[in-house]
Amino acid sequence: MIRGVRVAGVSANLYGKPRQDLALFVFDEGVSMAGVFTLNAFCAAPVHVARDHLVGAPRAWLVNTKSANAGTGQLGMDDAVSCCAMAADQLGLDVNQVLPFSTGVIGARLPMDLIEPGIDAAVRALGADHWADAAAAILTTDTRPKQVTRTVTIDGETVSIEGISKGSGMIQPNMATMLGFVATDARVGEGDLQQLLVDATNLSFNRITVDGDTSTNDACVLAATGYGPELSPAHSEWSAFADAVTDVMVELAQAIVRDGEGATKFVTIDVSGAQSDSDAHAIAKTVAHSPLVKTALFASDANWGRLLAAIGRAPVDELDVSQIQLRVGDVSLLKDGAVDPSYTEADGARVFAQTDIPIYIELGQSDGRACVWTCDLSHDYVSINADYRS
Repeated sequence: MIRGVRVAGVSANLYGKPRQDLALFVFDEGVSMAGVFTLNAFCAAPVHVARDHLVGAPRAWLVNTKSANAGTGQLGMDDAVSCCAMAADQLGLDVNQVLPFSTGVIGARLPMDLIEPGIDAAVRALGADHWADAAAAILTTDTRPKQVTRTVTIDGETVSIEGISKGSGMIQPNMATMLGFVATDARVGEGDLQQLLVDATNLSFNRITVDGDTSTNDACVLAATGYGPELSPAHSEWSAFADAVTDVMVELAQAIVRDGEGATKFVTIDVSGAQSDSDAHAIAKTVAHSPLVKTALFASDANWGRLLAAIGRAPVDELDVSQIQLRVGDVSLLKDGAVDPSYTEADGARVFAQTDIPIYIELGQSDGRACVWTCDLSHDYVSINADYRS
């Protein structure tokens, strides 16, 4: 529970069946907020509005599912602003103090006749301990809610951090549909909070991929309610606080991958020894996006040549293949650019059959490093997305 925020997750009947589908977060006066948003050029109407409202001393987040309100033109923009106005009217706020978020089918307008009574219900349901309801209300194809809580002691006082996220498909955040909502009761200035969010996002949500698609609606927001100690990078315990926020976001990001559409395996791709961190990240992402790698992982097929092919086509310069070492779990596959003489098919089959698979790629060039989390690609992924609108 975070001091200074009330939360609700209710049913607005957006799916025509009894399930929670609309969430509302309301913050006390004095809250600081930060946000990062999708880089997709076709970003949704609520992304435009949330970006604009972020500078207006916002105090509420409103989240609907079922419709992404993307590709809806000016009507979609008007709908997003109208949603903010409805919530603001109920809460006694200005319209620009509400940040809207949407997730669902692209091209579908918001059902305003359902959202207005849904907002009314959410306002009535607000409570300090209703984060679990909100976590359930923001889901689409997800199979389970994603919620993480951490505490850290600063100056002898307990600081709490709470976060929820949603996402299962269309996941390759670049700031899946990926949404993240995180709050802390520390007091942090907006500039420091924004930099903290950017840094934590780069170490969490920007390190995951399910299918390589970047959504029109990706967003992550971070609020500091100010009920706890005042913190800044100059504070001796800032690192402990920043690490705790990052840990929350990493766990939320990994939960999205573990709940990837049709996923049966969680895969960590750890690249080290690169010329730079950006080179390491490029190689890790190339491997993580490879359909051939992902289907081999699903089949528990130790076809590790697909890993080599993906590494070799990564957009990096001067890759010395004779220096590359490749290991999956505790099994060495490649040594100095050639198959490890100790490798056996039995060992390969054993590690590829695991449900949590770490892949280690050592390039032997310098000290650049990056880690990316992904999952396998199964028959169910195709079925889920083929049937998405039906």
